Amino acid sequence: MGSRYTRAMPENNHNNILILPQLRNRLRDYRPAPGRVDAAVLIAVTDAHTPEIILTRRASHMTSHAGEVAFPGGRCDSSDASIIATALRESREEIGLAEDSVEVIGELDSFISRVGLRVQPIVGLVPHDAPLIASPDEIESIFRVPVEYFLNEKPVYTHKFHFMGQDVTVPSFNYDNYVIWGLTAFMIVDLMKRAYDHDIEFNWPSSIILPPR
Repeated sequence: MGSRYTRAMPENNHNNILILPQLRNRLRDYRPAPGRVDAAVLIAVTDAHTPEIILTRRASHMTSHAGEVAFPGGRCDSSDASIIATALRESREEIGLAEDSVEVIGELDSFISRVGLRVQPIVGLVPHDAPLIASPDEIESIFRVPVEYFLNEKPVYTHKFHFMGQDVTVPSFNYDNYVIWGLTAFMIVDLMKRAYDHDIEFNWPSSIILPPR
């Protein structure tokens, strides 16, 4: 099913001064479809003059998604008060981001991971100079990508994976020495569309994102 987003921003007309206010305005009143959630990730956007999204590369010794780019996050714990609490706790454990330094501004629709988990993206603003420390048990490196990059760079569609009996082509971005693809890239594209009406062409497979586009 195709994307439900229609209005596009002109290319190369993204003012860094407006990126954060528009992000706040677009996510403030959006409520994702209700339902069971198994895990959460934090899409942390810095409050710098040139806002950036914080990403990680998972450690190569991990048993799942080793060496892949991902947002900090993980499974819900029985001690978590909410799905937001899950995203904040996991971010503290993985990259040392203090919970009280995150201003949560919204949520996106849930995505289904390759292993069948329903993952909720939480979007938050963080200080550009917030100290970050990678947990060596889980994270190989922490890096940042300007929001503007995703607004100006078209994704490529060379990565595929087999999911629920079908081959799914996923968007990917190449930034420095990092390849951003899979569920992480899906979430970034969704954020760029929802917050900025970005005209990235992509047909969302209903088996990956909930509710279907």
